[in-house]
Amino acid sequence: MKATAKAHPIQGLVKYHGMRDEELRLPYHDSISVCTAPSHTKTTAEFAPDLDEDVYRIDGEDVTGRGAERIDAVVEHVRDLADIDHRVRFESENSFPTNIGFGSSSSGFAAAAMALVEAAGLDMSRPEISTVARRGSSSAARAVTGAFSHLRTGLNDADCRSERIDVPDDFEDDLRIVAGMVPSYKETEAAHEEAAESHMFESRMAHMHGQIAEMRDALQDGDFQRTYELAEHDSLSLAATTMTGPAGWVYWQPRTLEIFNAVRALRTDEDVPVYFSVDTGASVYVNTTAAYVDRVESVVADCGVDTRVWEVGGPARVLDESEALF
Repeated sequence: MKATAKAHPIQGLVKYHGMRDEELRLPYHDSISVCTAPSHTKTTAEFAPDLDEDVYRIDGEDVTGRGAERIDAVVEHVRDLADIDHRVRFESENSFPTNIGFGSSSSGFAAAAMALVEAAGLDMSRPEISTVARRGSSSAARAVTGAFSHLRTGLNDADCRSERIDVPDDFEDDLRIVAGMVPSYKETEAAHEEAAESHMFESRMAHMHGQIAEMRDALQDGDFQRTYELAEHDSLSLAATTMTGPAGWVYWQPRTLEIFNAVRALRTDEDVPVYFSVDTGASVYVNTTAAYVDRVESVVADCGVDTRVWEVGGPARVLDESEALF
C-alpha cells in the first residue's frame, strides 16, 4: 500500500482569496491557474499497519503543528474514502524554493493526494482527486488537473472541484514563465482567514464572475496579450484586498517593485510581450513567449534576483515504484 506521485505548482491567473469553509477549504469564488514545470513536488505515501503513528517529512524535516494538521485533513479523508485505519508514512521533496510565493502548497498537496489515493487503492478521476487535494490547499485542486485549470466554487465536492481548460496547442507550447525569486518568507493562511474583513473584498467579489469569464475566453482563444493583461490586473486587485485587511499584509519587497517596473519598461520601450503576476508573496512570475524569454530573463536577473525559466506543466501523476523516496 505504497505509491509515489509528482505534481507541478501553480501560478494563479485569477486567484482565489478567502474561504467560506476553512475545514473543507471551500473558496468564496472561482479561480484559474497554470501549472509551472519542471518545478515539482514528489511525494511517497504508504499506509503501514506496523506504524503506531503518522509520520510526515518534507525536504528532510519532520512536519509538526499547523503543517501536520493540514496533511492530516487529506490523510483522514482518504482513510474515510477507502475505509482503512492504517497509519501513514509520508515523505515529500520539492525541486524549487518554498514559502516565497511560488505555490509550493499547491504541488505539495496535489502530489500528496495523488499518492495517498493510489496507495489506498481508490479508483478516482483527477477532478475527483482534486477534491481530496483541496482539503489541504484550494490551489492544490488545480495542480491535480494541471496545465490551465479552473476551480469552481461550491458547497460540496460535487461542485467544488477542478477541471482542465482546453487551450490551443501552440499557445500552451509558446508560453515561458521567468520566475523572479525574491526571498521573503510568507504564509498565506492568515490572509485567507481575514479576507472578507477588507473593505475591498466586496468590490473584488463583484467583478470576479466577469474576470473568470474573460479569462476563460482569452485562454480558449489562445490570446496571450489578453490572458496576461488580465492576470497582471488580478495580481493588483488581490494585493489591494490583502493590504486593506485588518493585518495590512504587504508582501511586496523593493525588488518586487523593481521587477514590475522593468517588465513595464520592456513593454513600452521595446514592445516585448511580457506581463508580471504575483500571488500572495514577494516573488514574481514574468510571463512571456519563447521568442523573447532570453531578453526577459536577462532584464529580470538585472534586478538582482535569481531566476528560473518554466513552461506549462501537466497534471499530477503517479510515478513508477523505482522513483519512491523510501
